[in-house]
Amino acid sequence: MNTSNSDPELRFQHTMWASMLAPEHMQKVREEVTERFVPAGAFVCRKGDPVDHWMGVIDGFLKMSSISPEGKTVTFSCMLAGGWFGEGSLLKTEPRRYDVVALRDTRVAFMPRTTFNYLLDHSIPFNRFLLHQLNARLGLFISLVEYDRMLDPDTRVARCLAAMFHPYLNPASSMQLQISQEEIGYISSVSRQRANQALQLLEKKQLLRVDYGGITILNLDGLRSFPQETEL
Repeated sequence: MNTSNSDPELRFQHTMWASMLAPEHMQKVREEVTERFVPAGAFVCRKGDPVDHWMGVIDGFLKMSSISPEGKTVTFSCMLAGGWFGEGSLLKTEPRRYDVVALRDTRVAFMPRTTFNYLLDHSIPFNRFLLHQLNARLGLFISLVEYDRMLDPDTRVARCLAAMFHPYLNPASSMQLQISQEEIGYISSVSRQRANQALQLLEKKQLLRVDYGGITILNLDGLRSFPQETEL
């Protein structure tokens, strides 16, 4: 993991909360947030690590996951450009309870705990943002449990893809998503082969288009409500 020195302004171009801050608060953030380059396959942080930073994706793709004692990987969420994570662990001052791995080359912004606490103490808009984000993340995790226990693989793939397009959790998501079928399998708890079958079905339903190295979302509402109202 290498420290990067790109333009600090670019670190926040996709970040929803940055535009809410008072100028003096944003200036402090610019001065104290650092950036690191994380190559594909490398860890941003590991389960059990002390939590000293709030982190955000400048560009790239991260996976939040954990490995069971039996060796099974469980993926909780994926983070794209503009998404910030780790606020729960910071607020609870507990060790990190999950791994975060770069699925491709990624630049990550690191806000020190002291800066995070300063914003909590001085910025009402920042507190309001965190409330919305925590609520959104809770809703996502409840949905993932529901998807895993109640939905068939095709519907699970559709709903998990739709869940990636959330204004608080992944605000900069383009309808063209550079994601592999293996990565789709990770976030949907299905094999790569089963993810491929689901994508073919969803493409037939004209909800998305499978591109080289990714997908293009054609009907986000349709993915969210799949399989209702998608019959051709």
